[in-house]
Amino acid sequence: MDPTLADDLSRLPELLQAARDFAAGEVAGLAERPVALLGRAPARAPLPDGGAGAAGALARFARRWAPGFSGSAGPRYLGFVTGGATPASVTGDWLTSAYDQNLSGAGGSWAAALEHETLGWLRELFGLGEEHGGAFVTGATVSNTVGLAIGREWLGERLGVSVSRQGAAALGPVDVLSGSPHSSVPKALSVLGIGRDRLRQVPLLPGNREAVDVAALDAALAEAAGRPVIVVANAGTVNTVDFDDLRAIAALKERHDFWLHVDAAFGAFAALSPAHAHLVAGLDAADSVCVDLHKWLNVPYDAAVQFTRRQDLQVAVFHNASPYLGLPAGEPDFLHLTPENSRRLRALPAWFSLVAYGSAGHREIVERNIALARSLGEGIAALPGLRLLAPVRLNVVCFTLTGDPAQERVDALAREVAASGEAYVTPTVYDGVPALRAAFSNWRTTEADTRRVLAALAAAAATA
Repeated sequence: MDPTLADDLSRLPELLQAARDFAAGEVAGLAERPVALLGRAPARAPLPDGGAGAAGALARFARRWAPGFSGSAGPRYLGFVTGGATPASVTGDWLTSAYDQNLSGAGGSWAAALEHETLGWLRELFGLGEEHGGAFVTGATVSNTVGLAIGREWLGERLGVSVSRQGAAALGPVDVLSGSPHSSVPKALSVLGIGRDRLRQVPLLPGNREAVDVAALDAALAEAAGRPVIVVANAGTVNTVDFDDLRAIAALKERHDFWLHVDAAFGAFAALSPAHAHLVAGLDAADSVCVDLHKWLNVPYDAAVQFTRRQDLQVAVFHNASPYLGLPAGEPDFLHLTPENSRRLRALPAWFSLVAYGSAGHREIVERNIALARSLGEGIAALPGLRLLAPVRLNVVCFTLTGDPAQERVDALAREVAASGEAYVTPTVYDGVPALRAAFSNWRTTEADTRRVLAALAAAAATA
């Protein structure tokens, strides 16, 4: 054994304690760390020949790279839809690396059973039934891709072909209908060979909404003349967290033949709040569902889940045929359900957080974030330089500059806010207007943080 590696092994408890102490110090200062760091990173160093050992690597990282890591896990990072990592989920994540289980199959370890238990809890959390099988994946993009891949196989079943064997070309042209699809949906269609151009955007409800007009969807489905299609419904759009009427869409199945995929990447968490659970009523009727966990469940990157009613078709798409694996029988191993063969135990951080805080603790996070988003929205509406572009429906505030919100002015506002180190928001375009959006999903965020964000926005808007 390499002598440096052997020395690290002999000192492993000491090294883990050093990493623990360093991490604890970094987390302790997270709330006051600059939320974004815009400076230039160090030049790339040559690959080391002689190793410095784990202690040397930690010292080098602390000196050279740690100062440039942002406070994106902290309470005032409101970009994209980014959660943090609860203390329990960090514990689970550290143990995931320590155990280093390859969760490709169930043999030789209880890890797969733990993932199944966690999936069952998540089904209950989101109001899904036992008929929805699931698996952990890296994020919402892969979750959407897996769900649409199963939907593609369902199209083949309806048309009498096997896409997994004959290829997507055997289907002929495919129609995918959606009102406000997330950008990961056309990406998935490209990966799956269906094609980005096969996505047809259906008219939205009037009144500056992002929810699909169900009557228009009904008409678009009728145009398919009985040919099966895929419908992508949205449970929480990224700009304004608008929700499609899932029950009304599911009811269209009485007259039309379609696969219903619901992108509920963060909107599914509305189910935790009694005041907002109606927004995801009908989610259980979906054929496939996407939920991202490193958003509102606040577990470390990367973690998401996908659910489907047709796990048999999922196996048809993703099974790994090999003499040393065999074909799946009974409950399939996870390697037969997702693009990955080798998989880390992503379920463990979620399991820890669910056990530690229960549904009540996660409900409190969701409801607090919603209340804080509304508070920020009210503050923005009162500022002379800013205006809301949509009502605050859940946890995202969409706003722009008053007067002429030209793209360069809005971009400058975003840079000014980021340069302050106080907050971070991401740009978007809503209803043709350049805008910014602030998304609340971090478990740490408080009213005091929201006031600091508002102050940073006010200062930046005053000079925009």
